[in-house]
Amino acid sequence: MHKRKVIVWGTGFVGKMVIRELIGHPAFELVGVIVNDPSKDGVDVGELAGCGPCGVKASRDIDAVLALEADAVAYYGPTAEFVNENNENMARALRAGKNVVSTSNTPQVYPAACPESIIKPLEDACAEGGTSCFTTGIDPGFANDLFPLTLMGLCGRVDRIRVQEILDYSTYTGDYGVMGFGEPIEKMCLLEDTNILLYAWGHTIPMIAEAMGVTLDGVESVYEKWPANERIEYPLGAIEKGMCAAVRFEIQGMIGGEPRIIIEHCNRITNAAAPDWPRPELDENDCYRVIIDGSPNITQETKFRGEVNGDANAGGCLSTGMRAIHAIPAVCDAKPGLLSALDLPLIGGAGNIR
Repeated sequence: MHKRKVIVWGTGFVGKMVIRELIGHPAFELVGVIVNDPSKDGVDVGELAGCGPCGVKASRDIDAVLALEADAVAYYGPTAEFVNENNENMARALRAGKNVVSTSNTPQVYPAACPESIIKPLEDACAEGGTSCFTTGIDPGFANDLFPLTLMGLCGRVDRIRVQEILDYSTYTGDYGVMGFGEPIEKMCLLEDTNILLYAWGHTIPMIAEAMGVTLDGVESVYEKWPANERIEYPLGAIEKGMCAAVRFEIQGMIGGEPRIIIEHCNRITNAAAPDWPRPELDENDCYRVIIDGSPNITQETKFRGEVNGDANAGGCLSTGMRAIHAIPAVCDAKPGLLSALDLPLIGGAGNIR
């Protein structure tokens, strides 16, 4: 098996888990790790990842790490809120001759729907470096494109497709404020702005429309909040009575005046919140569900769980990171430029059975 040499950029929640999987993997060789935190500079990345020394040290010297021989950079930077910083970093790697796979800047899962001001610098960097760039992510990402596109290929007719994220956010360590958690119901959160909501999660919809050969009339959205009926305590804090403890939103791809391609999120702080909102069929929470009305009707529920404690956030985030890693061979073989899931072949996870 031809090993692909990989540089990991970022050792946050996802990066650390991916590093643990890369160490000793037969299909990949970890050759460098870029960090931002001065306290991590020079530290063995195995120790950072909690699996013991591996001989590769983290570095803040970006140029030195990018000068290493490597096939790709796996970029696990911050969220799309930091789009300019992420793009600058990824462009730097692309110009240095390194292909890039990324979980950041989730709108770029479908570059064709992104504003030119965002993708042009990456396109220029790909042309300069002769490299390719692929952005994935669990949301949006393979749960919102690979899963539904695969299932729709089993149908003779699709009347409507709904892709749901149903998650308990009580162990999520990211920013709750943008969704409105813990805030007064009447306070408008960032994601209630339709344009921002569409930018963050809506680009999967035109990707599905392209794959299905249909034209969208437009994209609309719905945003609901659920006030806690009593104080809810969770591992990272508490939601006071009357404050927002659950959100449900839809991004609707309109065709013929009807919502036909729908991305729906139902996110709670603990299972006690919003008891009447959608839940998985098999247990209380934490799944991605695809519902196709057509011929035939199809329902698929997928659950991600961490290996150690069964945590859904850990399982989902690791899946996100490894989807990017396993895409590396296909991204390296692709023509230079920006890629989406529509440009990649079936990725089977070479080297995982060992």
